[in-house]
Amino acid sequence: MKFKVKSMIKSGVALSGLVLATVMAAGSATASQPLTLAQVSDGFDPAATYTQSFAACHNSGAAGAPRMGNEGDWTERLEDKGLDGLIESTITGIGVMPAKGMCFTCTDEDLGAMVEYILAETGVEP
Repeated sequence: MKFKVKSMIKSGVALSGLVLATVMAAGSATASQPLTLAQVSDGFDPAATYTQSFAACHNSGAAGAPRMGNEGDWTERLEDKGLDGLIESTITGIGVMPAKGMCFTCTDEDLGAMVEYILAETGVEP
């Protein structure tokens, strides 16, 4: 019985590896169809992306994040860093915020659009 369980575990691990390798090979870009960042950001929707990737921190102000809708939070940062500085902080991360916030599929251009979206929704002119 003990041997049978070990054999089943080894078979399961091997099968999982085979499935993962197959999925990766089938889903990878080929020379005839390269993957580009533009493909990732087609149809970028700042409102949906905000809700999915940024709202958890920027609605509540978690860990000192500037809050959506709070002009004071954003005006202070905009005056201190400028628009390009805010975008750069979003791209590279700042404090406890990881690079790209929580939008790991966003391009740098998407993140710039996200900062502009948040400022506009907050009523702050860049």
